[in-house]
Amino acid sequence: MSTTITAADINKLRQSTGAGMLDCRKALTESNGDFEAAIDWLRKQGQKVAAKRSDREAKEGVVIAQTTADNKSGIVLCVSAETDFVSRNPEFVAFVQTIADAAIANNVKTAEELKATPVGSETVADMINDKLAAIGEKIELTRFERVDAPYVASYIHGANRMGVLVSMTKEASDAGKDVAMQIAAMNPLAVDETSISQETKDREKAIAIDMIKAEGKPAEMAEKIADGKMNKFFKDNTLMAQPFVKDNSKSVADYLKSVDADLKVTDFKRVALG
Repeated sequence: MSTTITAADINKLRQSTGAGMLDCRKALTESNGDFEAAIDWLRKQGQKVAAKRSDREAKEGVVIAQTTADNKSGIVLCVSAETDFVSRNPEFVAFVQTIADAAIANNVKTAEELKATPVGSETVADMINDKLAAIGEKIELTRFERVDAPYVASYIHGANRMGVLVSMTKEASDAGKDVAMQIAAMNPLAVDETSISQETKDREKAIAIDMIKAEGKPAEMAEKIADGKMNKFFKDNTLMAQPFVKDNSKSVADYLKSVDADLKVTDFKRVALG
């Protein structure tokens, strides 16, 4: 039994990949409506589609990244809205900041815990419901992340449209800001090659091999070429291997070594609208 492909399905895939309408329709048809399989199908046809990322939230809203006073913990959260009229309103930004402050003050560790956190006489969940009723738009807490480390740096980019947290092995405020800005600009998938799941590695290599074979290359050659493509994938998509944006003659790993030989990034969180 074939799956019905709707215009909404096609539009969703177009928005996610930038591929053309007819290509998106064919991809969804070939993958029987499976969205992730359709993305893989497009990539195997040579479409310039980015590797799967999970950092994007609603198109509108406010993102706040914030650390504790001692920089030992940090949170990044997104409260979504339906229009930029709301998300750009200073009162709405202040409202989301109040929620972030409550998360820090109450040592909140999860989104569910945050929703139950009291702010004055009501909970954060009550605050969100009250705001929804007042402005007439659907708003919700769509993302909450927390990190703990010897030193955590935070960065907010583009009028609260993106927030970044960086976990580091020791205090380094300038380097922390530099790395956070790197993550904001270059959107790595992971800290290093070992941080990328085997599933993702296998998926990327399989796509590379299929693309190479489609060019008419023999199987044994496809395997070797795919290894080279994987090296480029790691360089483009892992933080430590990426060229440092402030000096692309060195990698981010080299930059950190130049600051302090013992300074390392152990984790990061990046949350972005759009």
